[in-house]
Amino acid sequence: MKKYRLAIFVSGNGTNAEAIMEYFKEHSSVEVKLLLTNNPNAYAIERAKKFAVPHKVFAKQDFESEAVVECLWSSGITHIILAGFLWLVPKNLIRSFPDKIVNIHPALLPKYGGKGMYGMKVHEAVRASGDLVSGITIHLVNDKYDEGEILAQETIDITPEDTPAEIADKIHLLEYRFYPTVIESWLLR
Repeated sequence: MKKYRLAIFVSGNGTNAEAIMEYFKEHSSVEVKLLLTNNPNAYAIERAKKFAVPHKVFAKQDFESEAVVECLWSSGITHIILAGFLWLVPKNLIRSFPDKIVNIHPALLPKYGGKGMYGMKVHEAVRASGDLVSGITIHLVNDKYDEGEILAQETIDITPEDTPAEIADKIHLLEYRFYPTVIESWLLR
């Protein structure tokens, strides 16, 4: 049976990373091998320690050079998961892992995507639009923010009274429920 070895890239708290590590902790063919972050203070590091997943902190120059790619290869990584990672993935990493990098976005792309659209900024834009539906988009990563092939979208209803924070809470529940299972389906297809 083929073994998939995941690296999770994260910039902050790491709640999605934790949901993914929990989901795959005893999986027969998928293993989270490494957590990488551009933020030495990311709480995701503590979450990785809880699952005995090694972590590495890297600087922008390491990300844009071959240093991160070499780290991934030396760790036997087969696929990359972005979970709240805020930097644009450089072309050399995309070339090294073609169609093997997946991201989650807290809105229904193509709406509310692109550079600068992350976290609460997305939910504020959704609220300002008057939309009564929002959701998540899980997509492959290319060299542009939020423009890769869509693998899955899940929706939630929102009310005119929902604040951006309440929309965010609803979105987080979708993320934790669906991101790990979509990753599994994508890998085992």
